[in-house]
Amino acid sequence: MTILDKIVARKREEILENKAKNPVKQLEQSEFFERSCYSMKDALTNPEKIGLIAEFKRKSPSKGILNAEADVTETTKSYVNSGASVLSVLTDVDFFNGSNENLIKARRVNEVPILRKDFIVDEYQILEAKAIGSDVILLIAACLQPEELKSLGAFAQSLGMSVLLEVHDKNELLCSISPYIDAIGVNNRNLATFNVDIQTSFELAELIPNEFLKVSESALSSPQTIIDLKNVGYNGFLIGETFMKTGNPGETCRNFVEAVKALR
Repeated sequence: MTILDKIVARKREEILENKAKNPVKQLEQSEFFERSCYSMKDALTNPEKIGLIAEFKRKSPSKGILNAEADVTETTKSYVNSGASVLSVLTDVDFFNGSNENLIKARRVNEVPILRKDFIVDEYQILEAKAIGSDVILLIAACLQPEELKSLGAFAQSLGMSVLLEVHDKNELLCSISPYIDAIGVNNRNLATFNVDIQTSFELAELIPNEFLKVSESALSSPQTIIDLKNVGYNGFLIGETFMKTGNPGETCRNFVEAVKALR
């Protein structure tokens, strides 16, 4: 059993627990459920920005604790003030030390799209994402069958949310494309082995249809790499560890954005 298998198995248990604690009717009465979502497409195609999706992540299964001290409110505000177009907030509890409360805190102080970074396998989680203030959900091809990707994507879009499909290789990409996604993210990290290879994004770039936003995820630490990826068609760049492993994630983010702009 891979770490991804373990995460998904635990996620299904967690969903049952959360459904019992917070039934759908309760989610629908939350403070954020009826709000209109911010557009991921508008945010990532803003010519004044670099397309950064800045992530708040305390821990990862591969690297352990990245930052136990950072405050989610201050860090996400600093990300946005530094030029981030979109925020990503981990909500997985057991493997990433995330929480729904972190996303709620980020939502209350930021007016940009927020991606709920989690392992979505059930419609309930999409309702939950809407309830806590998320604008974008992540659907991971390695976790779901093509028909599940379609049905979950359609459900999210029916709520006004954007859908980021995550793939890791050519086969996943070709099997998972559907009308019910807004962006395709290429994860340069293999979720089975946790090995990273930035070339994955370059190899898949031309295979992603142009009607979708193109997002590169993981192993992004060089401003020049952002420029190179832009040159092959990428609109968005999800970066978390590069910022979070430092003492001041917001300042590191600001320096990174300025370095990319200087190269443009």
